[in-house]
Amino acid sequence: MQQSGDFSLRGAVDLGARQAAAQRRQQAARAPGSGDQAGAGPGYVIDVTDESFNADVVDRSRSVPVIMDLWAEWCGPCKQLSPVLEKLAAEAEGAFLLAKVDVDANPQLSAALQVQSIPMVVAVLDGQLVPGFLGALPESDVREWIGQVMQVASQLGLPGPGAAPAADADPQDARRAAGQAPGQPGPGPGGPGGPGPGAGPGRGGPGMGDAFADPGFSEAQQAMERGDLDGAAAAFEKVLAASPGHPVATMGLAQVDLIRRVNTYDQAKARRDAEDHPDDPEAQGRVADIDVATGQVEAGFERLLGMVRRTSGEERNQARLHLLRLFEAFPPRDSRVTKARATLSSLLF
Repeated sequence: MQQSGDFSLRGAVDLGARQAAAQRRQQAARAPGSGDQAGAGPGYVIDVTDESFNADVVDRSRSVPVIMDLWAEWCGPCKQLSPVLEKLAAEAEGAFLLAKVDVDANPQLSAALQVQSIPMVVAVLDGQLVPGFLGALPESDVREWIGQVMQVASQLGLPGPGAAPAADADPQDARRAAGQAPGQPGPGPGGPGGPGPGAGPGRGGPGMGDAFADPGFSEAQQAMERGDLDGAAAAFEKVLAASPGHPVATMGLAQVDLIRRVNTYDQAKARRDAEDHPDDPEAQGRVADIDVATGQVEAGFERLLGMVRRTSGEERNQARLHLLRLFEAFPPRDSRVTKARATLSSLLF
């Protein structure tokens, strides 16, 4: 058995990324002046994880605007945008909180927010998502957007750190002020955007934190951080037993299953077998697993789509089922999944 040590499921689980993120946090904690991040000032910039999201973002957004910077170590544009956001956080001196999320290290939160491209920036006001932007915008544009967010916060009655938010603030006003049509969902869980107007913690609808309400998610995260894939799978299965079809748990379990499969492969032999047996769905499926788990997602999908194109009967059906199994490891709206699903449909029908 050959262990694969370099997984990079961009948009899915990456145990290596989790470990690297943990090491970065430890190094930052040991560094002189680690209480301040990038000169942004004490407490103005924080790292947020799947576990800390409710307390650090949802709860704190009741009294102060929270701007979320979703990034990854491999993302070049993220390294251009993050210093800009940190600079503006320092200038604001606590008027808003900058919450940084490493998407590779926090796949459950990334899935709940339906992150498809990074850098991605959104705001959270009184537990509600306000639309943001994708990509590394110029500082002037970022500054203008933050100004709009602060105006929305003022309309919602968010008085700032340590104060209580207005009880009668209407989150629909926030969407109007942010340039979003009434009733149009924002960029969060529950659709192309979010759960829709009025939804959220305490508002009669699914809130941002509800995706992680089951303690099984905490168990899964802890198991994955210590490399216990079986424990993580059991935790996700526990969530699914209580909430069948839960999208985050379904994706988490599919990711863990993929990594467990790849860990049993001799990768060199798997690739030789695939070359020698181009119409063997099991041989092609093993290499598709390896490709997806090492970041070559489109290549892995195309390998199985090729099987569907050139085979028929049981071989074709096995390739189709394996491809659908891989789709489950990604958010439903991942552009690569959407493209591969469309191709699969055209081949089948």
